[in-house]
Amino acid sequence: MLLFCIYLCSQICVVSGLCLKDQRSLLLQVKSELLVTDYYNQSYSTKLVNWNESIGCCEWSGVTCDDEGHVSGLDLSEEWINGGFDNSSSIFSLKHLQSLNLAFNDFRSTIPSGFNKLENLTYLNLSNAWFIGQVPSDEISHMTRLVTLDISAFLDLSIINLGDLVKNLVNIRQLYLDGVNISVGGEEWISALLQIPTLQELSMSDCQLWGPLESSLTRLENLSLIRLDSNFSHPPCQKPLPTLKT
Repeated sequence: MLLFCIYLCSQICVVSGLCLKDQRSLLLQVKSELLVTDYYNQSYSTKLVNWNESIGCCEWSGVTCDDEGHVSGLDLSEEWINGGFDNSSSIFSLKHLQSLNLAFNDFRSTIPSGFNKLENLTYLNLSNAWFIGQVPSDEISHMTRLVTLDISAFLDLSIINLGDLVKNLVNIRQLYLDGVNISVGGEEWISALLQIPTLQELSMSDCQLWGPLESSLTRLENLSLIRLDSNFSHPPCQKPLPTLKT
């Protein structure tokens, strides 16, 4: 019995410490794609530059694995990556990903296609990563398992309707769109958000919104946090913010 327990413990330790061979290979491809750019200063990196095969890749900084050794979480925030992330990125081959954080990088490109391949993703943070242009709502709207979505700063939703972005996000609880150019009035963006009654936290500061605010906002009964500062400057808001249940 003692020998069996020792064997079982050793197997659990192996799984938790070493990810699967194909997962390690994909992560090394991600590293090579993101670090080999003309303008990237690797001295800014505290995660990618330390990935090496001397230790199990589930122990690499920013990497989380599930019990079977699949990569389930990838946090590459604040690496100040410059380029190297496009439609062919190996990140989109990490099929077991549940959490992806690319915040505070320097991509200077549109959001690539491929996020809809990550069918298990529940957390996606692309905030302040210098993605520019229109939000690819046709892809993000099909990521139906998302619980948290943060695409704050620099992006544009003025052409693509906010309602199209959120219409299928039936599990979303935290939505952060600060600094995204939405440019719509109260009735339109509130109607869009009423499609996601699960919403608990909403942050839409500096989104070029204008009033008046509609009382229908109170129908989001699970909403406990809302930020709308730096909006409603043109035309001025004519109604006070409706009282929300907290």
